Amino acid sequence: MKEDLYETLGVSKTATQAEMKKAYRKLAVKFHPDKNPDDPTAEDKFKEIGHAYEILSDEDKRAAYDRYGHQAFEGGMGGRGGGGGFHDPMDIFSQVFGGAFGGGGGFEDLFGGGRRGGGRPRAQKGSDLRYDLDITLEEAATGSDKELEIEKFVSCDPCNGSGSKSGSGRKSCSACGGQGAVTRQSGIFIQQIACPQCDGSGTTISDPCTTCNGKGREQKLDRVKIKIPAGVNSGNRLRSSGNGDSGLLGGPSGDLYVFLEVEPHEVFTRDGDDLECEVPTPFSTCTLGGEIDVPTLTGKASIKIPAGTQGGTIFRLRDRGIPGLQTSRKGDLLVEVRVEVPTKLNSEQKEKLTDFAESIGDENAPLSGSFLEKAKKFFGKA
Repeated sequence: MKEDLYETLGVSKTATQAEMKKAYRKLAVKFHPDKNPDDPTAEDKFKEIGHAYEILSDEDKRAAYDRYGHQAFEGGMGGRGGGGGFHDPMDIFSQVFGGAFGGGGGFEDLFGGGRRGGGRPRAQKGSDLRYDLDITLEEAATGSDKELEIEKFVSCDPCNGSGSKSGSGRKSCSACGGQGAVTRQSGIFIQQIACPQCDGSGTTISDPCTTCNGKGREQKLDRVKIKIPAGVNSGNRLRSSGNGDSGLLGGPSGDLYVFLEVEPHEVFTRDGDDLECEVPTPFSTCTLGGEIDVPTLTGKASIKIPAGTQGGTIFRLRDRGIPGLQTSRKGDLLVEVRVEVPTKLNSEQKEKLTDFAESIGDENAPLSGSFLEKAKKFFGKA
């Protein structure tokens, strides 16, 4: 069972956003990997805290979680609603404590040496996103074009990404002088913390945009087109540059990573670039010889069955498999013959089959004859 997100942050289900942010700040500092280099469990706890805060700090996600629990973020919906497209925990940390501390969310940057270089806050690249995509075997073999619907941060249209309603942009924070951090003294200890007035960004906006609340970006559903090349397989990853979250303070957008999973096929199984299938073949055809039709991904093909073909015999059809992802060669189609034995015989058919069995004798049963000889030697009765 997954832990309740409210319990992860140590807050009640009626907690305000301010209370959750305060709880996250406290826990993030406590379990930050840079502060706990010798504790391998601290990093996992840090990730859990970031995951919980990302959901509960977003009103829409919080409402979905309150109604459906963890199931609201599982499945194939992509973006943050499914497929695991959540922020990196370090990105959450940077956003809460302010992205001006070296841009990496490092613990020593925030609480050790303060901000590097001073002056204007650094632009931040947007987060990379993950999307899990199921495709059919046919799509893997021929390639396809897909349009994905992803929830992500995009540049705010009304303020053109400036965060300012009038477009005047940001100005240096008067409380911290644009440094993004202020110093507090408690007794003999001096601590540098994120500026509470600008939330660590080093800048403020006098007339914040009402759409994005001065953040310069808003979260919405976006459509992204990707091209799936022929020959992909489960576990392959596609990168769509610039289609992740929009950056902060004019930073570049992150990337979108699409992880592919090829769905099981009802006829074919895949082995590398080869395809395999089993084809039921009448007993009479295997005995007398003939021709059968077999399925392929592009239609059907014919195979000549020699007289006396045994069950389990495999026929290879060249270049009827999957094209190589990095080569021009295609795999083969391997067809295994499965002898189809009649299950319902009338009395006349049974009589004829009995006469037939008696007429062929052991000399026309090479497999069973060979097996009996081996069995006699095994039991010492030769």
